[in-house]
Amino acid sequence: MKKIYIIPILVICILIAVAAAVSLLKKENVKFNDSYVNGNTAGNLYNGGMFCEHNGTIFFANPDDGNRLYSMDSDGQNLKKLSNDVANYINADDNYVYYVRNNVNEGLNYNFFSFYRNALCRISREGGAVTILDTEPCSYASLIGNYIYYLHYDSEDATTLYKVKIDGTDRKQVLKDSVFTCSTEGQYFYYNGTTTTGSIFQFDTASDSSSVIYGGNCYKPTVSGNGAEIYYIDGDQNYALVYASVNTNNPILVTSDSVDAYNIYDDYIYYQKYDGDNSGLCMMKKNGTESVMIMEGTFKNISATSSFVFFTDFYSGETYYFFRTSPDNVMDFNPGVQKD
Repeated sequence: MKKIYIIPILVICILIAVAAAVSLLKKENVKFNDSYVNGNTAGNLYNGGMFCEHNGTIFFANPDDGNRLYSMDSDGQNLKKLSNDVANYINADDNYVYYVRNNVNEGLNYNFFSFYRNALCRISREGGAVTILDTEPCSYASLIGNYIYYLHYDSEDATTLYKVKIDGTDRKQVLKDSVFTCSTEGQYFYYNGTTTTGSIFQFDTASDSSSVIYGGNCYKPTVSGNGAEIYYIDGDQNYALVYASVNTNNPILVTSDSVDAYNIYDDYIYYQKYDGDNSGLCMMKKNGTESVMIMEGTFKNISATSSFVFFTDFYSGETYYFFRTSPDNVMDFNPGVQKD
């Protein structure tokens, strides 16, 4: 008797869905940017990219809904769920939101047709269908013009720098190194060396080339004015925060506190101070004056928008916020949940 091989209906469904997705991607009319728009601030991306403000809208990972992708107005009103994806490294432009999907801990209850649990994604600012730009594990994604620069992991090269066009084409490895792409300005991003030097490099996305602009043992630089203003954590000074400029090459200590994480927004710096039992979230002016502790404890994901500062307790996972004009009034951040 001949054996009859039956292809499971489930496999057929998967193949149909994949074919439909590929067909849709080919026919999609992607709206490109006319300039080197930058998708988020350096401080927000260094802190996981959990919040991103663009054109009056805050896109964020909602802690009340397992960090799924939501939006709200800049004043915190009009909450809207955009996707069931757990999101981080969020970027935005006039047409889309870009983020790293991190559904790896969602288990079997997550929608079956989410084929790639960890991937680089694009979605409309209003939500809807998700376009996958890279199916492999990704992190530290930054929008620069019409490309996303990000860290890509695969079994052959481990974690290296990649780029992909916002329509999903021209995906390629740019550097063999694993570097942060957070500090962007126009066509450039700035990063510290991770192998033989801690110097600060300027990467030109027009040519995909980099050059050293500042020497030192630097970590997580925030650069503006083409190097005229540089803040970085100094590995040679107990991880204190330092200000420098390529024009003067005269580093100035901003705070002697040991800094675990920081975020610069307008004229203020918000940072996590590490000092044993005296650790806490602090703020100060960019010149290092008027330093105050906002809340005692150990915090992460320090995110800033035009109106708010958000931060998360390292141990409990509780998210807090305060109005930037009222740092003495810290509140729980509980925006609520919207059903699918």
